[in-house]
Amino acid sequence: MTRAEKADQLRAIAQERILIKDGPYGTAIQTYKLDEEGYRGGRSFQLDQKGNNDLLNLTRPDVVGAICNAYVDAGADLLATNTFNANAISLGDYGITSMAREINLAAAKLTRACADAATAKDPSKPRFVAGALGPTNKTLSLSPNVNDPGYRAVTFDEVKDMYREQIDGLLDGGVDFILVETVFDTLNAKAAIFAVNEAGEARDEVIPVMVSMTLTDLAGRNLSGQTVEAFWHSVRHAKPLTMGLNCSFGATELHPYVNALNPQVDSMVCIYPNAGLPNELGAYDEPPEMTAKLVKGWAENGWLNMVGGCCGTTPAHIKAVAEAVKGIKPRTWHALPPALRLSGMEAASFF
Repeated sequence: MTRAEKADQLRAIAQERILIKDGPYGTAIQTYKLDEEGYRGGRSFQLDQKGNNDLLNLTRPDVVGAICNAYVDAGADLLATNTFNANAISLGDYGITSMAREINLAAAKLTRACADAATAKDPSKPRFVAGALGPTNKTLSLSPNVNDPGYRAVTFDEVKDMYREQIDGLLDGGVDFILVETVFDTLNAKAAIFAVNEAGEARDEVIPVMVSMTLTDLAGRNLSGQTVEAFWHSVRHAKPLTMGLNCSFGATELHPYVNALNPQVDSMVCIYPNAGLPNELGAYDEPPEMTAKLVKGWAENGWLNMVGGCCGTTPAHIKAVAEAVKGIKPRTWHALPPALRLSGMEAASFF
């Protein structure tokens, strides 16, 4: 089945029921309390690797596979690769820039194997794989130097090329879609989308892309200042398979922005919140039943096509969410009326 056919299959299922996305790898990996050697897995590196979660696709595939399978068992339909920081820019912090392709290829193959094994056990519930692209630790829209507002640490082409390398590794490893997630800078997301299209042209196929924005404050804007509506206008041209929100806050704080986004989006909506807000120690205390209760309200409002969990959520959260939305009619979507839709910090439509 081609990726375009996989996208059609996902849309068809989403018209029948609310799909379930998996949860995070970062906080799940923390529960293993791996030391430096645990991250290295017997391999030699110049710099310390503790905390380099993406490297575990190579050095501890048993850990990544166990987490992936736990989300499968919890009921996830969509499994994202453990590649949030598996790009040359972010891996540079660990001195392994050259390993980006190797890590993404391994992550995609590992997640593909988990998904295919689950589908083989229950063909009536196909599992899909999304190759995850994080935002990197650089921003194209803002200067890191307060004394030089025009300075940028990276160029658009550098970010695009970095994403292209990551995307090629993920596609070669067998992912169905590319997920551009936790977008705090719209221009970074545009570089990622450009790279997806470029990779598709090289393969003579259309690569389905999923996009998920993150908010940086309770005013409902990302770091580059856009509202959720303005961000959607900025990326709608890419015809994302799903548009949504992730990370940022828990379901309570995200509620008004999920509501604001819904009427704007003429594709599927995918939301995956944190397990509430972190406590003073940076841990997440919201129990699965609370997250599930809050998410069920979204489903009952007709706001969801896909839902999962971000920071602090566990397989128990994903299972509770899956049970909570089971049997609830999914969100319907349709073509929007023709209009000139523009965006700066705010959205503007002219009919």
